[in-house]
Amino acid sequence: MSHQRNIRPATIEDIELIRSLIFQIWPVTYQNILSKEQTDYMLNMMYSPTSLLTQFAEGVTFILVYEDALPIGFAAYKKTAATIYKLEKIYILANQQGKGTGQFIMEFLMEKLCRNKGEFLQLQVNRYNVNAKAFYEKLGFAVILEADFDIGNGFFMNDYVMEKKLKCE
Repeated sequence: MSHQRNIRPATIEDIELIRSLIFQIWPVTYQNILSKEQTDYMLNMMYSPTSLLTQFAEGVTFILVYEDALPIGFAAYKKTAATIYKLEKIYILANQQGKGTGQFIMEFLMEKLCRNKGEFLQLQVNRYNVNAKAFYEKLGFAVILEADFDIGNGFFMNDYVMEKKLKCE
């Protein structure tokens, strides 16, 4: 049976849907990487309704991904320089991973960024999230920096900053 995937822009009316997805995805994704305390802190810091409203107001573009009529993930990105965009987040439900959804989202974004005159796409990935890093490498991203970001409360994000030069026609 073939499933129909589609992507639509998210609005502030979708904040509760984004929160519902992230609270299903994050605990599974980071259970072996981050402590429960850090996970809870980061979820509140980045995904509280107030934080999400602020991200929308600061120009972060969110997109929602559906399979048939079911929401299965989301991504967010923003322009950081004249020709540079940053993938802020991309998350897919665990039972949907490995089915090409991540690649579907990334191809959609890269095409959109090319139309917007983007030349580079950057992202941060947790250094211990080897599956995600391998996924990005497969798509042509390379590590350009290793950094520890102090996010408060004694917690750090231990990340790789990765970048890909977009192949725009």
